[in-house]
Amino acid sequence: MKTLRLLLCAAVTLLLVPFARAESPSAAPDTKAPRARVKNLKVTVLSTMLAEDKVLGEWGFSALIEADGRKILFDTGYFPNTVLQNAKALGVDLSGVTDVILSHNHDDHTGGLVTLRRELSKQNPAALSRAHVAPGIFWSRPRKTGEGNPLLAFRAPYEAMGGTFIEHAGPVELAPGVWLTGPVPRANPEHNWSGKGQVQSPQGLVEDTIPEDQSLVIDTEQGLVVVTGCGHAGIINILEFARQQVRAAPIHAVIGGLHLFNADEQTLAWTGRRLRELKLGHLLGAHCTGIEAVFRLRELAGLQRRTCVVGAVGASFELGKGLDPVDIAR
Repeated sequence: MKTLRLLLCAAVTLLLVPFARAESPSAAPDTKAPRARVKNLKVTVLSTMLAEDKVLGEWGFSALIEADGRKILFDTGYFPNTVLQNAKALGVDLSGVTDVILSHNHDDHTGGLVTLRRELSKQNPAALSRAHVAPGIFWSRPRKTGEGNPLLAFRAPYEAMGGTFIEHAGPVELAPGVWLTGPVPRANPEHNWSGKGQVQSPQGLVEDTIPEDQSLVIDTEQGLVVVTGCGHAGIINILEFARQQVRAAPIHAVIGGLHLFNADEQTLAWTGRRLRELKLGHLLGAHCTGIEAVFRLRELAGLQRRTCVVGAVGASFELGKGLDPVDIAR
């Protein structure tokens, strides 16, 4: 009987350990140990402002990451149906995607979550059933007009459809070589948020710096590929944190929003210089980066037309091939 009890305890432990690891942030990686690196990678933009015929543009962001056969959706756009319609128009199948990352609470990144879960689950019950978020994303954002955190309204219907939010307080390896940053420390004085909002934090009502802002880091032999939603934490803060937590490698590519559309020349000059120092290889500046900001960063970071483009719906980055900006952004 004692032996049976021991066997049962061991079985329960084996069942619980993977679940606990999925719920909790991984420890900082051991830089001395051999690490998995992604060999095949493609990132396709499914929501941003610039768009050609047959796809929809919007003030929002979403991208599909395909890494060594694993698919992850990063953000879900603004309007409920945009990502769903654009994926169909582009021939992109999202029904096999089980994991979605929400970079932060704003509705231009979370607006499609409920619709995508509802529609895709008709084909695959597990589709978009796990949403990865960071602490602070569910904090109340009180406004004169009412609640300013749109994700609070999306939470109940998403969970009612079987969706689960998984909170990460620090870096976590979602798949071999694919890392989620969790909240990013603000080591550099980048101020990539409006400064107008407030958030109900555990310390009381404070300025809303969007503390939950997180990015995805893919470790490849060519260097790190970083996908951002709005980059509210500051793109240099994000990249430095990625190099500290994942690997001190060159930044092979940055894809997504950098929230520099209203940046002054001094800010762009500093950002461009730091990107050059980090040996940035490719930039697909989508969403809130700003068209003029992309062109200035191209010059300041020492990039070229083929390695730095304004993001458009359907644009992609593929390891070994580089950027495919689609016709409108060439």
